[in-house]
Amino acid sequence: MLSYRAAIPLSNHTLIRLAELIRTRRAERRCRWRRLDASRQALLVLAHLRNGDTYARLAAGFAIGTSTAWRYVREAVDLLSMLADDVHAAVIRADRLAYTILDGTLIPIDRLADERPYYSGKHRRHGVNVQVLADPSGRIVWASPALPGATHDLTAARATGLIDALTAAGVKTFADKGYQGAGGSIRTPFKGHRLRPPLSRHQRSVNRAHARIRACGERAVATLKTWKVLTRLRCCPHRATTIVQAILVLQLIEEGRHSG
Repeated sequence: MLSYRAAIPLSNHTLIRLAELIRTRRAERRCRWRRLDASRQALLVLAHLRNGDTYARLAAGFAIGTSTAWRYVREAVDLLSMLADDVHAAVIRADRLAYTILDGTLIPIDRLADERPYYSGKHRRHGVNVQVLADPSGRIVWASPALPGATHDLTAARATGLIDALTAAGVKTFADKGYQGAGGSIRTPFKGHRLRPPLSRHQRSVNRAHARIRACGERAVATLKTWKVLTRLRCCPHRATTIVQAILVLQLIEEGRHSG
């Protein structure tokens, strides 16, 4: 079998922090021996999440069994997901910002027992719906639990409690036309209708300004998808939330914004 060196576009700080978490968990469980030490396990996990390396490739590269690679990744992902903020903690942080930007994204999946709830007619593929909250610079503030892909963005934002939490805190939030009717502190652009008069010049001007602000939110979605494992999840859809939360924690650690 051929092998080669590969780079992971992350800092040593993220690797060290993840290794510390793994080392602490091992000490709590009084683990006597593992095939890989904490730093090597952390490297394996980052290679899977960031580069999208499969378990078979990881097993070959780290000289371990495929089931061991799977177990190492699952263990670390579960550990990281427990450190993720819930919606209320995220909104408390968002309340310090001038405003936030809300957008939804579809994460493709390939394993499901019931196809209909996970099929997105908008994207014409199966996946899970994740709501992403961004700051004015386009950095991720929070990512919601994953819901079936057929869920409308507004329904998903309401189901996760994000709309109510943002409104209760009075956080001004910009969103696209898919969130019209959200009310509260959610700001959406004017929407034309064939049975109504055309949008006025002022309304079109407001829409352009709104679009310029909301464009920064696309950076947060793009940042989330730099973690290549989200290119297409090859696991049970019920694991999607845990994986997204783990990636959110790692991204905040990488940017030096994680409070844990």
